[in-house]
Amino acid sequence: MTAAMEMPRVQECVVAACAYNSAGDCHAFAITIGSMDHAHCHTFVESPVRGGADDLIAQVGACQRSDCRHNEQLECHAPSIRVGPDNDMADCMTYDGR
Repeated sequence: MTAAMEMPRVQECVVAACAYNSAGDCHAFAITIGSMDHAHCHTFVESPVRGGADDLIAQVGACQRSDCRHNEQLECHAPSIRVGPDNDMADCMTYDGR
């Protein structure tokens, strides 16, 4: 049996256009960060329908940015992260390249 690790929380998300954002908090169960070239929040979705659950604060479920100093085996080990705008996307503002 595998023990579950405590995943970092999304401390703040200032991307108001995201359907999971409510008052600066992300209410998805978990988010995925990154691609090979950028620290995008791949859970970002612009929609008039609101998503997530009011009683949840999102966690980082996976991070594909292996070059981030917080990343170990594609898992984020930062204490928490912040998500902010980048053009028409949302990015992990906690990303810190090695």
